[in-house]
Amino acid sequence: MSDYHDVVIVGGGIGGSALAASLAAAGVDVLLLEQTEVYQDRVRGEWIAPWGVTEVRRMGLLDVLRDAGGHYVTRHVTYDETRTPEEAEARTLPLGMFAPEVPGPLTLGNPHHCRTLFDEAARRGATTLRGAMVTAVTPGATPAVTFLHNDIEKTVRCRLIVGADGRTSQVREASGIHLNQDKPHHWFAGMLVDKAPDWPDDLQAIGTEDDFNFLAFPQGDGKVRLYGGYPLEQNRRFSGPEGPRKFLDAFRVSCSPINETLVAGEPAGPVLSFFNNDTWTDQPFAEGVVLIGDAAGWNDPIVGLGQSITYRDARTVRDVLVGGTDWSPAAFADYGAERTERMRRLRFCASLTSTIDAEFGPQAQARRRRHFERSSEDPTLGMHGFAVMAGPETLPPEIFTPEHRARVLEDH
Repeated sequence: MSDYHDVVIVGGGIGGSALAASLAAAGVDVLLLEQTEVYQDRVRGEWIAPWGVTEVRRMGLLDVLRDAGGHYVTRHVTYDETRTPEEAEARTLPLGMFAPEVPGPLTLGNPHHCRTLFDEAARRGATTLRGAMVTAVTPGATPAVTFLHNDIEKTVRCRLIVGADGRTSQVREASGIHLNQDKPHHWFAGMLVDKAPDWPDDLQAIGTEDDFNFLAFPQGDGKVRLYGGYPLEQNRRFSGPEGPRKFLDAFRVSCSPINETLVAGEPAGPVLSFFNNDTWTDQPFAEGVVLIGDAAGWNDPIVGLGQSITYRDARTVRDVLVGGTDWSPAAFADYGAERTERMRRLRFCASLTSTIDAEFGPQAQARRRRHFERSSEDPTLGMHGFAVMAGPETLPPEIFTPEHRARVLEDH
């Protein structure tokens, strides 16, 4: 292996592997480093919004994901304790309207997704290493990365280091890039369920009843990825050996009788809980370094946009690197500005969604009921949901303002 590469990508997950595959196809000399030997189920990152699917296509990877089992979801239902299942299903939303030639969101299991892209990067000519533990990142005019592989330490120099190493990014820390965070909104748990063949393969659903906000996204062949939001004070609600069973039982709600098909399924992975909150970086680059995906800050998972954000990041950085010879910080200024505004808008969308869907009690219930009634008469009150599906850039700036939030929530 060479001591020099054009680009060293730290992190062989979805963002890092997608970027490596796309750059290698364009003739860029790429080294892709991944610490794990086996990709684990981290209970997030398995749903790509229609605008994210467009980014996958622009990366030249859509056929790769579809061949690997990528599954389109084409219908959406919002269930709620304030209306009957029949009322909810009468408002079924077709999901093929949000992006040209995209039937709907694309789902694919995260470990398989990562492995598929990592292997594709190698197939296209990237140098790829698994089990590579990064021990030092040196940003600046002469970037370098030091790592251990097979008990041998090696330092490689490059023109650019890409930090695709997730929420606890070493690259971000070494570059002195500050991560901003808001306060957690609630807990969010997730688990994969198998042997639920009676759940319609084309249907995603969300809903709220009592103190639980549920989400279900089918992956095909009887597999469904489940998520659930619940109050911060219930920090041990799904912990311990009985956690998976308790989590499935939480989906037994009267507002969505079809959920019984999920309750009868079998856990196919761990149940993990994490905080729902937003983070962001003011500038996701420094001299010799650029960040993508969670390393650059992540959106509240309640709107499920982690993969879409990551693919947009990877595609934008790819375009800079193959579009010219200037790889200086100035070359990433437009990326930084676009990402800053994109994440600001998505924080707005997630905050509204959390307030409406994942707050509980009589006052929150009444607010949801009023929101359903008013948004059926005035669709602009639900435009934050349109931004989640079609992309935050598709709506005018006035949608993402305190005034619009107050109008949606009747907070006068």
